[in-house]
Amino acid sequence: MTSPERLARAYLLRVAEPPAPALLTFVAEHGPVGAAEAVRRGEVPEAVLQETSARREIDLAERDLAGAREAGARLVIPEDDEWPAWPLLSLDVATGRGAEGVAAPLALWVRGAARLDEAADEAVAIVGARAASEYGQHVSSELGYALAEHGVAVFSGAAYGIDGAAHRGAVIAGGVTVAVLGCALDAGYPAGHVGLYDRIARRGAVVSEYPPGTPPARHRFLVRNRLIAGLTAGTVVVEAGARSGARNTAATAGALGKVVMAVPGPIGSAMSVGCHRLIRDAHATLVASAADVLETVGRLGTGDAPQPRSPRRRTDGLGPQALRVHEALGERRGKSPEGIAAESGVPLPRVRALLPALELDGLSERCETGWRRARTPPPRS
Repeated sequence: MTSPERLARAYLLRVAEPPAPALLTFVAEHGPVGAAEAVRRGEVPEAVLQETSARREIDLAERDLAGAREAGARLVIPEDDEWPAWPLLSLDVATGRGAEGVAAPLALWVRGAARLDEAADEAVAIVGARAASEYGQHVSSELGYALAEHGVAVFSGAAYGIDGAAHRGAVIAGGVTVAVLGCALDAGYPAGHVGLYDRIARRGAVVSEYPPGTPPARHRFLVRNRLIAGLTAGTVVVEAGARSGARNTAATAGALGKVVMAVPGPIGSAMSVGCHRLIRDAHATLVASAADVLETVGRLGTGDAPQPRSPRRRTDGLGPQALRVHEALGERRGKSPEGIAAESGVPLPRVRALLPALELDGLSERCETGWRRARTPPPRS
Protein backbone atom coordinates (compact mmCIF):
# COMPACT_ATOMS: atom_id res chain seq x y z
CA MET A 1 0.00 0.00 0.00
CA THR A 2 1.31 3.44 -0.93
CA SER A 3 2.06 5.64 2.07
CA PRO A 4 0.28 8.98 2.51
CA GLU A 5 3.67 10.75 2.43
CA ARG A 6 4.55 9.26 -0.97
CA LEU A 7 1.17 10.15 -2.43
CA ALA A 8 1.44 13.68 -1.05
CA ARG A 9 4.90 14.26 -2.50
CA ALA A 10 3.89 12.80 -5.87
CA TYR A 11 1.01 15.28 -5.94
CA LEU A 12 3.22 18.21 -4.94
CA LEU A 13 5.87 17.35 -7.56
CA ARG A 14 3.26 17.82 -10.27
CA VAL A 15 1.72 20.90 -8.69
CA ALA A 16 4.88 23.01 -8.40
CA GLU A 17 7.52 23.69 -11.06
CA PRO A 18 10.97 23.14 -9.51
CA PRO A 19 12.62 24.70 -7.73
CA ALA A 20 9.87 25.66 -5.31
CA PRO A 21 11.60 27.10 -2.21
CA ALA A 22 8.44 28.48 -0.60
CA LEU A 23 6.61 25.16 -0.95
CA LEU A 24 9.67 23.31 0.34
CA THR A 25 9.67 25.48 3.46
CA PHE A 26 5.93 24.93 3.87
CA VAL A 27 6.37 21.14 3.64
CA ALA A 28 9.18 21.27 6.20
CA GLU A 29 6.89 23.13 8.61
CA HIS A 30 3.67 21.13 8.10
CA GLY A 31 4.79 17.77 6.75
CA PRO A 32 4.04 16.55 3.21
CA VAL A 33 0.52 15.30 3.96
CA GLY A 34 -0.62 18.43 5.74
CA ALA A 35 1.04 20.66 3.16
CA ALA A 36 -0.61 18.79 0.28
CA GLU A 37 -4.06 19.16 1.86
CA ALA A 38 -3.53 22.88 2.39
CA VAL A 39 -2.33 23.35 -1.18
CA ARG A 40 -5.43 21.58 -2.53
CA ARG A 41 -7.62 23.98 -0.57
CA GLY A 42 -5.55 26.99 -1.52
CA GLU A 43 -5.07 27.81 2.17
CA VAL A 44 -1.37 28.59 1.99
CA PRO A 45 0.87 31.66 2.29
CA GLU A 46 1.03 33.94 -0.75
CA ALA A 47 4.52 32.76 -1.73
CA VAL A 48 3.33 29.13 -1.78
CA LEU A 49 0.19 30.11 -3.67
CA GLN A 50 2.33 31.72 -6.36
CA GLU A 51 4.16 28.41 -6.86
CA THR A 52 1.10 26.14 -6.80
CA SER A 53 -2.06 27.99 -7.87
CA ALA A 54 -1.80 27.17 -11.59
CA ARG A 55 -1.78 23.40 -11.04
CA ARG A 56 -3.13 22.75 -7.54
CA GLU A 57 -6.32 21.14 -8.88
CA ILE A 58 -4.34 18.54 -10.86
CA ASP A 59 -4.01 15.41 -8.73
CA LEU A 60 -2.51 12.50 -10.68
CA ALA A 61 -0.42 11.09 -7.85
CA GLU A 62 -1.86 7.57 -7.92
CA ARG A 63 -1.64 7.39 -11.70
CA ASP A 64 1.95 8.67 -11.70
CA LEU A 65 3.06 6.16 -9.08
CA ALA A 66 1.33 3.26 -10.84
CA GLY A 67 2.85 4.26 -14.18
CA ALA A 68 6.28 4.49 -12.62
CA ARG A 69 5.98 0.97 -11.18
CA GLU A 70 5.01 -0.39 -14.59
CA ALA A 71 8.07 1.30 -16.12
CA GLY A 72 10.39 -0.08 -13.44
CA ALA A 73 10.80 3.28 -11.71
CA ARG A 74 10.17 4.46 -8.17
CA LEU A 75 9.62 7.69 -6.28
CA VAL A 76 12.35 8.30 -3.71
CA ILE A 77 11.27 10.68 -0.95
CA PRO A 78 13.07 12.23 2.05
CA GLU A 79 11.26 9.79 4.33
CA ASP A 80 13.04 6.86 2.60
CA ASP A 81 16.35 5.35 3.68
CA GLU A 82 17.46 5.76 0.06
CA TRP A 83 17.23 9.55 0.21
CA PRO A 84 20.75 11.03 -0.17
CA ALA A 85 22.25 12.67 2.90
CA TRP A 86 24.18 15.36 1.02
CA PRO A 87 23.95 19.03 2.10
CA LEU A 88 21.77 20.21 -0.77
CA LEU A 89 19.27 17.40 -0.38
CA SER A 90 19.17 17.45 3.41
CA LEU A 91 18.87 21.22 3.37
CA ASP A 92 17.14 22.65 6.41
CA VAL A 93 15.03 25.24 4.61
CA ALA A 94 13.68 26.61 7.87
CA THR A 95 17.12 27.94 8.80
CA GLY A 96 17.98 29.03 5.28
CA ARG A 97 21.21 27.07 5.02
CA GLY A 98 22.66 26.39 1.58
CA ALA A 99 23.37 28.32 -1.58
CA GLU A 100 21.16 31.30 -2.28
CA GLY A 101 18.43 30.51 -4.79
CA VAL A 102 19.00 26.75 -4.56
CA ALA A 103 16.22 24.56 -3.20
CA ALA A 104 16.21 20.83 -2.66
CA PRO A 105 13.70 18.71 -4.61
CA LEU A 106 10.51 17.52 -2.94
CA ALA A 107 11.21 13.98 -4.19
CA LEU A 108 12.96 12.24 -7.09
CA TRP A 109 11.76 9.78 -9.70
CA VAL A 110 14.41 7.08 -10.11
CA ARG A 111 14.83 4.18 -12.55
CA GLY A 112 17.74 1.81 -12.14
CA ALA A 113 19.46 -0.79 -10.00
CA ALA A 114 21.57 1.60 -7.91
CA ARG A 115 20.37 3.01 -4.61
CA LEU A 116 20.55 6.78 -4.89
CA ASP A 117 22.08 7.27 -1.44
CA GLU A 118 24.86 4.77 -2.14
CA ALA A 119 25.60 6.24 -5.58
CA ALA A 120 25.84 9.76 -4.14
CA ASP A 121 28.04 8.62 -1.27
CA GLU A 122 31.16 8.64 -3.46
CA ALA A 123 30.42 10.54 -6.65
CA VAL A 124 31.90 13.05 -9.08
CA ALA A 125 30.04 14.99 -11.77
CA ILE A 126 31.43 15.32 -15.30
CA VAL A 127 29.73 18.02 -17.38
CA GLY A 128 30.45 19.98 -20.53
CA ALA A 129 29.44 21.11 -23.98
CA ARG A 130 26.88 19.36 -26.14
CA ALA A 131 28.73 20.37 -29.32
CA ALA A 132 31.89 18.76 -27.98
CA SER A 133 35.04 18.21 -29.98
CA GLU A 134 36.58 14.79 -30.52
CA TYR A 135 39.20 15.78 -27.95
CA GLY A 136 36.57 16.67 -25.36
CA GLN A 137 34.58 13.49 -25.85
CA HIS A 138 37.73 11.39 -25.62
CA VAL A 139 38.79 13.07 -22.36
CA SER A 140 35.29 12.77 -20.90
CA SER A 141 35.03 9.09 -21.77
CA GLU A 142 38.46 8.33 -20.31
CA LEU A 143 37.63 10.20 -17.09
CA GLY A 144 34.29 8.41 -16.76
CA TYR A 145 35.93 5.05 -17.33
CA ALA A 146 38.83 5.57 -14.91
CA LEU A 147 36.69 7.06 -12.13
CA ALA A 148 34.22 4.19 -12.39
CA GLU A 149 37.15 1.75 -12.21
CA HIS A 150 38.09 3.34 -8.88
CA GLY A 151 34.57 2.83 -7.51
CA VAL A 152 33.49 6.46 -7.95
CA ALA A 153 29.97 7.00 -9.29
CA VAL A 154 29.88 9.30 -12.33
CA PHE A 155 26.98 11.78 -12.43
CA SER A 156 26.07 13.82 -15.51
CA GLY A 157 23.14 15.26 -17.42
CA ALA A 158 22.78 12.68 -20.24
CA ALA A 159 23.05 15.32 -22.98
CA TYR A 160 24.89 14.74 -26.23
CA GLY A 161 28.60 15.49 -26.21
CA ILE A 162 30.55 15.52 -22.95
CA ASP A 163 27.72 14.16 -20.77
CA GLY A 164 27.03 11.16 -22.97
CA ALA A 165 30.73 10.36 -23.31
CA ALA A 166 31.17 10.37 -19.51
CA HIS A 167 28.21 8.03 -19.04
CA ARG A 168 29.44 5.66 -21.75
CA GLY A 169 32.93 5.53 -20.26
CA ALA A 170 31.53 4.55 -16.87
CA VAL A 171 29.20 1.96 -18.42
CA ILE A 172 32.06 0.35 -20.36
CA ALA A 173 34.05 0.13 -17.12
CA GLY A 174 31.15 -1.73 -15.50
CA GLY A 175 30.77 1.02 -12.92
CA VAL A 176 27.89 3.11 -11.60
CA THR A 177 26.78 6.20 -13.47
CA VAL A 178 23.72 8.37 -12.80
CA ALA A 179 21.92 10.47 -15.42
CA VAL A 180 19.99 13.45 -14.06
CA LEU A 181 17.38 14.64 -16.55
CA GLY A 182 15.77 17.99 -17.29
CA CYS A 183 12.51 16.29 -18.28
CA ALA A 184 10.43 13.29 -17.22
CA LEU A 185 11.89 9.79 -17.25
CA ASP A 186 9.44 8.85 -20.01
CA ALA A 187 10.13 11.87 -22.23
CA GLY A 188 12.56 9.95 -24.44
CA TYR A 189 14.93 12.92 -24.72
CA PRO A 190 17.35 13.12 -26.32
CA ALA A 191 16.10 10.37 -28.63
CA GLY A 192 19.60 9.18 -29.42
CA HIS A 193 20.26 8.39 -25.76
CA VAL A 194 17.20 6.24 -24.99
CA GLY A 195 19.30 3.09 -25.41
CA LEU A 196 22.03 4.62 -23.26
CA TYR A 197 19.48 5.17 -20.46
CA ASP A 198 18.73 1.44 -20.46
CA ARG A 199 22.44 0.62 -20.17
CA ILE A 200 22.88 3.16 -17.37
CA ALA A 201 19.93 1.74 -15.43
CA ARG A 202 21.38 -1.79 -15.33
CA ARG A 203 23.97 -0.78 -12.72
CA GLY A 204 23.31 2.91 -12.12
CA ALA A 205 20.23 5.12 -12.23
CA VAL A 206 18.30 7.64 -14.30
CA VAL A 207 16.85 10.43 -12.14
CA SER A 208 14.34 13.25 -12.54
CA GLU A 209 12.25 15.47 -10.29
CA TYR A 210 9.72 15.99 -13.09
CA PRO A 211 6.51 13.91 -13.15
CA PRO A 212 5.64 11.61 -16.07
CA GLY A 213 4.89 13.39 -19.31
CA THR A 214 6.91 16.53 -18.55
CA PRO A 215 8.68 17.62 -21.77
CA PRO A 216 12.21 19.02 -21.94
CA ALA A 217 12.66 22.80 -21.70
CA ARG A 218 15.72 25.04 -21.50
CA HIS A 219 14.92 26.30 -18.00
CA ARG A 220 14.47 22.73 -16.74
CA PHE A 221 18.00 21.78 -17.76
CA LEU A 222 19.38 24.75 -15.85
CA VAL A 223 17.22 23.85 -12.83
CA ARG A 224 18.37 20.22 -12.78
CA ASN A 225 22.03 21.35 -12.71
CA ARG A 226 21.70 22.06 -8.99
CA LEU A 227 20.95 18.37 -8.43
CA ILE A 228 24.07 17.26 -10.31
CA ALA A 229 26.15 19.66 -8.20
CA GLY A 230 24.40 18.81 -4.94
CA LEU A 231 24.58 15.02 -5.26
CA THR A 232 28.33 14.91 -5.90
CA ALA A 233 31.52 15.80 -4.03
CA GLY A 234 33.00 17.63 -6.99
CA THR A 235 32.29 18.73 -10.55
CA VAL A 236 34.67 18.38 -13.52
CA VAL A 237 34.01 20.67 -16.49
CA VAL A 238 35.28 19.22 -19.77
CA GLU A 239 34.85 21.79 -22.55
CA ALA A 240 32.47 24.69 -22.00
CA GLY A 241 31.77 27.88 -23.90
CA ALA A 242 31.86 31.32 -22.33
CA ARG A 243 28.17 30.94 -21.44
CA SER A 244 27.06 27.38 -20.84
CA GLY A 245 25.02 25.08 -18.64
CA ALA A 246 28.24 23.40 -17.55
CA ARG A 247 29.52 26.65 -16.07
CA ASN A 248 26.15 27.04 -14.35
CA THR A 249 26.64 23.64 -12.73
CA ALA A 250 30.18 24.61 -11.71
CA ALA A 251 28.98 27.87 -10.18
CA THR A 252 26.31 26.03 -8.18
CA ALA A 253 28.85 23.44 -7.02
CA GLY A 254 31.18 26.21 -5.86
CA ALA A 255 28.37 27.98 -4.01
CA LEU A 256 27.58 24.73 -2.23
CA GLY A 257 31.19 24.37 -1.13
CA LYS A 258 31.90 21.49 -3.51
CA VAL A 259 35.17 21.00 -5.40
CA VAL A 260 35.17 22.49 -8.91
CA MET A 261 37.65 21.23 -11.53
CA ALA A 262 38.22 22.05 -15.19
CA VAL A 263 40.11 20.35 -18.00
CA PRO A 264 42.26 22.66 -20.16
CA GLY A 265 42.00 22.51 -23.93
CA PRO A 266 43.67 24.06 -26.97
CA ILE A 267 44.09 27.80 -26.41
CA GLY A 268 42.27 28.61 -29.64
CA SER A 269 39.29 26.36 -28.99
CA ALA A 270 35.98 28.15 -28.39
CA MET A 271 34.80 25.02 -26.61
CA SER A 272 37.45 25.46 -23.90
CA VAL A 273 36.97 29.18 -23.22
CA GLY A 274 34.72 28.48 -20.23
CA CYS A 275 37.19 26.00 -18.73
CA HIS A 276 40.10 28.41 -19.15
CA ARG A 277 38.18 31.23 -17.49
CA LEU A 278 37.27 29.04 -14.54
CA ILE A 279 40.95 28.13 -14.09
CA ARG A 280 42.25 31.66 -14.70
CA ASP A 281 39.81 33.22 -12.23
CA ALA A 282 40.68 30.58 -9.61
CA HIS A 283 37.13 29.21 -9.64
CA ALA A 284 38.35 25.74 -10.62
CA THR A 285 41.36 23.49 -10.14
CA LEU A 286 43.11 22.37 -13.32
CA VAL A 287 42.88 18.60 -13.83
CA ALA A 288 44.25 16.57 -16.71
CA SER A 289 43.54 12.99 -15.65
CA ALA A 290 41.42 10.84 -13.38
CA ALA A 291 44.38 10.70 -10.99
CA ASP A 292 44.23 14.51 -10.73
CA VAL A 293 40.50 14.35 -10.01
CA LEU A 294 40.93 11.73 -7.30
CA GLU A 295 43.75 13.69 -5.69
CA THR A 296 41.76 16.94 -5.80
CA VAL A 297 38.54 15.49 -4.40
CA GLY A 298 40.25 13.13 -1.94
CA ARG A 299 38.78 9.92 -0.57
CA LEU A 300 35.11 10.78 -0.64
CA GLY A 301 33.73 10.83 2.85
CA THR A 302 37.04 10.18 4.65
CA GLY A 303 39.44 12.84 3.37
CA ASP A 304 42.08 10.38 2.13
CA ALA A 305 42.91 10.27 -1.56
CA PRO A 306 41.77 7.01 -3.20
CA GLN A 307 44.63 4.89 -4.42
CA PRO A 308 44.61 2.13 -7.03
CA ARG A 309 44.47 -1.33 -5.53
CA SER A 310 47.82 -2.55 -4.16
CA PRO A 311 47.74 -6.34 -4.56
CA ARG A 312 50.72 -8.60 -4.01
CA ARG A 313 51.28 -8.76 -7.75
CA ARG A 314 50.86 -5.68 -9.91
CA THR A 315 48.38 -7.44 -12.17
CA ASP A 316 46.27 -8.95 -9.38
CA GLY A 317 42.75 -7.62 -9.58
CA LEU A 318 42.73 -7.11 -13.37
CA GLY A 319 39.72 -8.41 -15.21
CA PRO A 320 40.15 -11.17 -17.83
CA GLN A 321 40.25 -8.78 -20.79
CA ALA A 322 42.56 -6.30 -19.06
CA LEU A 323 44.94 -9.13 -18.19
CA ARG A 324 44.98 -10.37 -21.80
CA VAL A 325 45.72 -6.87 -23.06
CA HIS A 326 48.54 -6.48 -20.54
CA GLU A 327 50.04 -9.83 -21.51
CA ALA A 328 49.97 -8.80 -25.18
CA LEU A 329 52.10 -5.72 -24.49
CA GLY A 330 55.77 -5.87 -25.35
CA GLU A 331 58.51 -5.23 -22.80
CA ARG A 332 60.53 -2.82 -24.96
CA ARG A 333 58.95 -2.07 -28.32
CA GLY A 334 55.50 -0.54 -28.44
CA LYS A 335 52.56 -2.03 -30.29
CA SER A 336 49.56 -0.41 -31.93
CA PRO A 337 46.09 -0.92 -30.42
CA GLU A 338 45.20 -2.87 -33.57
CA GLY A 339 48.14 -5.22 -33.04
CA ILE A 340 47.30 -5.67 -29.37
CA ALA A 341 43.68 -6.46 -30.27
CA ALA A 342 44.78 -9.08 -32.79
CA GLU A 343 47.19 -10.72 -30.34
CA SER A 344 44.92 -10.65 -27.29
CA GLY A 345 41.63 -11.40 -29.03
CA VAL A 346 40.03 -8.45 -27.20
CA PRO A 347 37.84 -6.18 -29.41
CA LEU A 348 39.64 -3.04 -30.58
CA PRO A 349 37.28 -0.50 -28.90
CA ARG A 350 37.77 -2.34 -25.60
CA VAL A 351 41.56 -2.36 -26.09
CA ARG A 352 41.52 1.41 -26.65
CA ALA A 353 39.56 1.88 -23.42
CA LEU A 354 41.73 -0.50 -21.39
CA LEU A 355 45.15 0.87 -22.37
CA PRO A 356 44.72 4.28 -20.63
CA ALA A 357 43.22 2.48 -17.61
CA LEU A 358 46.30 0.23 -17.43
CA GLU A 359 48.44 3.35 -17.74
CA LEU A 360 46.70 4.90 -14.73
CA ASP A 361 47.53 1.75 -12.75
CA GLY A 362 51.16 1.94 -13.83
CA LEU A 363 50.92 -1.15 -16.02
CA SER A 364 51.25 0.33 -19.51
CA GLU A 365 52.85 3.36 -21.09
CA ARG A 366 52.88 5.18 -24.40
CA CYS A 367 56.07 5.28 -26.44
CA GLU A 368 57.08 6.34 -29.96
CA THR A 369 55.99 3.04 -31.48
CA GLY A 370 52.72 2.62 -29.59
CA TRP A 371 52.01 0.99 -26.23
CA ARG A 372 54.26 -1.22 -24.11
CA ARG A 373 54.39 -2.50 -20.56
CA ALA A 374 55.34 0.13 -18.04
CA ARG A 375 58.87 -0.28 -16.84
CA THR A 376 59.06 -1.16 -13.16
CA PRO A 377 61.16 1.46 -11.36
CA PRO A 378 64.26 0.03 -9.66
CA PRO A 379 64.01 -0.40 -5.88
CA ARG A 380 65.44 2.39 -3.81
CA SER A 381 68.67 1.57 -2.00
